[in-house]
Amino acid sequence: MDLGLTGRACVVTGASSGIGRATARALAGEGARVLLVARGEEALAGAARECAEAGGEAAALVLDVTAAEAGERMASACQEHFGGVDVLVNNAGTSRVRPLEDLTDEDWQGQWELNVMASLRAMRALAPRMAERGWGRIVNVCSSSGKRPSGSNVAYSVAKAAQLSLSRAFADAYSGRGVLVNAVAPGPVSSPLWMEPGGLADQAAERKGTSRDEALADASAKIPLGRFGTDDEIAAVIAFLCSERASDVAGAAWSVDGGSVPTIV
Repeated sequence: MDLGLTGRACVVTGASSGIGRATARALAGEGARVLLVARGEEALAGAARECAEAGGEAAALVLDVTAAEAGERMASACQEHFGGVDVLVNNAGTSRVRPLEDLTDEDWQGQWELNVMASLRAMRALAPRMAERGWGRIVNVCSSSGKRPSGSNVAYSVAKAAQLSLSRAFADAYSGRGVLVNAVAPGPVSSPLWMEPGGLADQAAERKGTSRDEALADASAKIPLGRFGTDDEIAAVIAFLCSERASDVAGAAWSVDGGSVPTIV
């Protein structure tokens, strides 16, 4: 299926690993031109090479998305490299296993800055530019935890719920101007966030006093599909929502979680 993304200028945050890297690669495979944004220069360079190998054009921007000027810097860099901006994927994010009673003010504020303010600044900078051209797509990578709070990190869940609301607000404001804003809400994904040493699997095992394999088996058992999602599966949904094919989808919050959240949304 041709998604109609050939030549489109795309910005993907958190693009150096996991869902962001897979999304950048998927967009490039559709012929898009992709600005990859993350903090790690070496990992970004590797992701940019993968995009080029997939058939697209890629550029890298080393940037902390929580910086106050991050949105404007992304807009300027995409304009410089590709002559404009058509697509934004707000994917940068992270979580840690931390009980409610252990969360500090810094934990709460950090999740708010990363998931809400960073997304807000990026959309505030890029959405008007898309509207001027009469076409745009924005996808915010939220979480199933934003729909059903997770006891393993409530600060993350609350921030993701706010990000879902923010997505809807921008969808209402910009849909009539050709800019379609949507969210995806993944469940557990076999990405570095979960699987790398010291990641969520190891953290969950330590908290429960079990092995890593037992922690992963327990998490998988809670998913009706019976397994974790993959980066590429989430990226495929994101790429569709970024595409010409998704011309009547706006303000949606697509669950991509194997049935983890038992609601019809």
